[in-house]
Amino acid sequence: MARREAIENIINCIDDELVVCNIGFPSRELYDIKDRKENFYMIGSMGLASSIGLGLALAQPNRNIVVIDGDGALLMNIGSLVTIFANNPKNLTWIVIDNGAYGSTGNQDTYAQKLDLVDVARGVGFKNSYDFEDINLKEFIKSDDASFIVYHTEPGNSKAPIIDLSPVEIKNRFMDIV
Repeated sequence: MARREAIENIINCIDDELVVCNIGFPSRELYDIKDRKENFYMIGSMGLASSIGLGLALAQPNRNIVVIDGDGALLMNIGSLVTIFANNPKNLTWIVIDNGAYGSTGNQDTYAQKLDLVDVARGVGFKNSYDFEDINLKEFIKSDDASFIVYHTEPGNSKAPIIDLSPVEIKNRFMDIV
């Protein structure tokens, strides 16, 4: 499976949830697949989609938040695993697309190739930590605990276009709905 296919699978499980998407190609692919005001596309700040998602989950406890992240971004901010687990926002689903590569910077290998990220999240304490093949994603988005889901994909980028919204436009249209 390609990352783009994983993102298509994820967005097909999304109704009115707020989505925070990792920088670079994942955001471009999500934008190309299904742009919506409820999507917050990261333009910079690699590794912080999960932190932004946590902030949203805590500030908007009656809204479901979905974070689409990458294995490289997770490894850049691994402390977010502990912080999110400790806060356990029931309305947060953190999805990591593990392609074993820093896809937006040239597909250099990540150390995720030597780790099982589901086991790492379980080791931190996440009860709902699974590979996507083992779960019904729609149910996990609605669960009563923070969820950590991993999609294993092949490295590589699609030919998704550049997002034609400025960072200010992305922020403003997202803030108008939250």
